[in-house]
Amino acid sequence: MTPDRPAVRLPESELSWRFSRSSGPGGQHVNTSETRVELRWDPRRSTVLSPTQQARVIARLAHRMVDGHVVVIASEHRSQLRNREAARRRLEELVATALTPRRRRRPTRPSRAAVERGREAKRRRSRLKQDRRAW
Repeated sequence: MTPDRPAVRLPESELSWRFSRSSGPGGQHVNTSETRVELRWDPRRSTVLSPTQQARVIARLAHRMVDGHVVVIASEHRSQLRNREAARRRLEELVATALTPRRRRRPTRPSRAAVERGREAKRRRSRLKQDRRAW
């Protein structure tokens, strides 16, 4: 984890796993084993997060939620174990990112030189269009 992001460890009891057959490389093995992992987590029922943290996670991850659960799918590896680890890591990174407070935008003003350049460009454009007009 980066220092600006809190480390989040979700308990196994809050996670719901589903497995299915994965597409991609693997030959005959891929036709018989369920290596694709779907990890579901309900932030409203989480014991790890405070109510304000729950609200923040729900608001920030609303686009990723399905029926009130945050869903992460992993199928990039050929083994179910590695896909489970990848899905869990991805979910915990998502939650940690959602928990970090957003930086407030510091309002800035354009420099005098930038304003002058914009005005000069506008004058040039105006002159160009005036020259195109038929008399």
